Amino acid sequence: MIQENEIILLLLGTGVLIFLLGNRQKLRQIPVWKILIAGFCVILAGWVLTVLEGLFWKELLNILEHACYTAGSILMAVWCFKVFVNIKDAK
Repeated sequence: MIQENEIILLLLGTGVLIFLLGNRQKLRQIPVWKILIAGFCVILAGWVLTVLEGLFWKELLNILEHACYTAGSILMAVWCFKVFVNIKDAK
């Protein structure tokens, strides 16, 4: 069963992805931006899997969804570590 908040989250995430694609030049100014964008895309994949698990393959897609959330969170944490360690080292 698909919940309304899952659809809304997927639509908002897709909107953010479109915004990111439209502003690629500005994003490249962010330190280690590739890791940040990769983290967002993996989390967005988790949101897609959340909606799809309501339609079919519930157990498999649920495992993949949570793997995406885990991987995306790790990527975001790595990005934060790289950004703040570099700022700390520069001072």
